[in-house]
Amino acid sequence: MASRRRSLRALQDVLAGEHAAIYGYGVAGAWLSGRRRDRARAAFAAHRTRRDQLQALIRARGAEPVAAAASYALARPVTSAADAVALATLLEERLAAVWADAVAQLEGDLRRLAVRALRDAAVLGAQWRGASVAFPGLPELSP
Repeated sequence: MASRRRSLRALQDVLAGEHAAIYGYGVAGAWLSGRRRDRARAAFAAHRTRRDQLQALIRARGAEPVAAAASYALARPVTSAADAVALATLLEERLAAVWADAVAQLEGDLRRLAVRALRDAAVLGAQWRGASVAFPGLPELSP
């Protein structure tokens, strides 16, 4: 029973993170053009797909998925393409951290899902940042 509650809490936490990422990409995408806008649109779509998957997993466990907030506070105002890139990078870094926590909490197929999602956030974060980091989602282990 404790494992089930822990798994459900981890799924709800990553769902909340996906909601925030979707909101943030909506803001960031408005400031981007060309290939960056295309990357933001693809990320937005991928996060929506993952959100839908998480909602289905949570409902299958007899729980109501956490709802998205009407809006989210951004780390700083976005008034340029550079700000939008910084926001997209931060979104993926924060999401990687939530997924890394989920990897530790989940088992079996759910853990594999979390590992894939962590990998995806790390790759997107590296693309936005222009470089990778040693331990995506675990900044305390990075030099």
